[in-house]
Amino acid sequence: MSKKVAQVIVETLQSAGVKNCYGIVGDTLNTFATSLSRSDIKFVHMRHEEAGAFAAQGEALLMDRLTAVAGSCGPGSLHFINGLYEANRNRAPVILIASQIVRSELGFDFIQEVNFQDVYRGCSLFCEMILTPDQALRKTVMACQAAISKRGVAVLIVPVDIADSDAATEPPFRVHVNKPVIRPSDEDLDQIADMLAEGTNITIYAGSGCVDAHDEVVELAERLKAPVAHTSRGKDQIEYDNPNNVGMTGVIGTESGYHAILNCDTLLLLGTDFAWRQFYPEHAKIIQVDIDSTHIGRRHPVNLGVVGNIKDTLQALLPRMAQREDAAFLNTYLERHKKALKAQAQRATPGPRGKIPGQYLTSIINRLANQDALFAADDGTPLVWMLRMVEANGKRRMFGSLLHGTMATSIGNAIGLQQAQPGRQVIALAGDGGFSMLLGDVLTTVQENLPIKIAVYDNGKLGFVELEQKGEGMLPIYTNLTNPDFGKVAEAMGLWGKTVSKADELEGAVAEWLGQPGPALLNVKVEPMELVMPPFTAPEAVYGMAMYSIKAVMHGKAGDVFEMIGENL
Repeated sequence: MSKKVAQVIVETLQSAGVKNCYGIVGDTLNTFATSLSRSDIKFVHMRHEEAGAFAAQGEALLMDRLTAVAGSCGPGSLHFINGLYEANRNRAPVILIASQIVRSELGFDFIQEVNFQDVYRGCSLFCEMILTPDQALRKTVMACQAAISKRGVAVLIVPVDIADSDAATEPPFRVHVNKPVIRPSDEDLDQIADMLAEGTNITIYAGSGCVDAHDEVVELAERLKAPVAHTSRGKDQIEYDNPNNVGMTGVIGTESGYHAILNCDTLLLLGTDFAWRQFYPEHAKIIQVDIDSTHIGRRHPVNLGVVGNIKDTLQALLPRMAQREDAAFLNTYLERHKKALKAQAQRATPGPRGKIPGQYLTSIINRLANQDALFAADDGTPLVWMLRMVEANGKRRMFGSLLHGTMATSIGNAIGLQQAQPGRQVIALAGDGGFSMLLGDVLTTVQENLPIKIAVYDNGKLGFVELEQKGEGMLPIYTNLTNPDFGKVAEAMGLWGKTVSKADELEGAVAEWLGQPGPALLNVKVEPMELVMPPFTAPEAVYGMAMYSIKAVMHGKAGDVFEMIGENL
């Protein structure tokens, strides 16, 4: 029996390193699914394709390998769209096998016909259809190569009649996964060294591009006596074992990181594309190093921009850098960071009348979780508390939607993380809004026997959205959520579940939850009035919060204002 095109595609995916494929089967995907079942690639049956895309990106980022998703024609493959936007923005190597209706009906508005090339053009690096059987191998190789080398999403559209066709004899195309050394020229490195030598108060601002470059960043910071601030996505790589660390900047960062950047005279940007211009210094000289040339100077003007992998670049730069002795600027911000951490710890305590602030819950999870735990958080307050309260140590990893800002990523990411590393502790920090949005894939944890630990931050509202509205001087609208007892919902779905609402019961409940052998859900009634305090107070925010307070009192909600003040001040 001759080989089918579907088998050629599966064999190519396997040779490119794919271990898992996430999705939901359907009519046009059946031939591909049959070939997949005969391979070493595991198909992870999701309840919603969007969660499958989140899972694939989680695995791809954790393991640094190509991961697949697959869907049926029309709505099946369309459901991946938001998750693939997320994956592409996070530079996760993911390939979508988007099955399509038969070629003879394309262009006639046939049932479930969708032009996937139009749909996925904005969130992919490669998007092509296999038009004939003798294109199958070459186009699959091209898709895999694009996702791996350019780091992002590749979309391969496969008409069902193509998948079921006999494979043609093609030249032996194959996927290459070698990683090059990429660094600036010697002339550029000399210029960077000269600019750093001229600087007096130097700050390093490090992002997620510093993966695998921790030791080089720390050594350079020590040579320069420079404080190191980091982005939220750079936390895993930079925070731990770094004596010069002064924390995050941005709205959810610390005041030490914020001021270390604004008050420097020379800023070295390493692998960061931080978007908010107001957090860059106005009068400092700025040097930027990034693997992507399109990132150079696009957020704020820079004096020198060079292309390079951060590890490769710093290894070549360090021999050019002399040791400095004056640590006055560094010591100023190390002391400020120490005070910021102390203030943060003081806020992570039980609330009045036994209430549970989200910071307190996260601090307990941080303390009791394994030293190599993997954390995935929903966008909003769970993500903020994770980034502030969970300690990086070089073994833990943290995942959240920091570039796309989408809800409901925690469960999907956690599924991919657990599928990739079955023996590792995986913790999902879910908001009640995000959790209920893709609730169905909690069933995937049961069906696939994935021992994920889910904590639901149940404050009965879209908390971060409400905070934004209050900051703009608005009374909260359309943010309330009417929730069931998620602990009992979990039990009905077949996993361990419990709800806790009193602070003195929390630590025991967290320990019991983390100790469960299988998937487990802890629903925590967290304080709804808890605020996310930024590293600085902008006049607009003060005015907005004041206007909210006045409007709330005038509308008979003075109690809410007094409760908010009591809980946070």
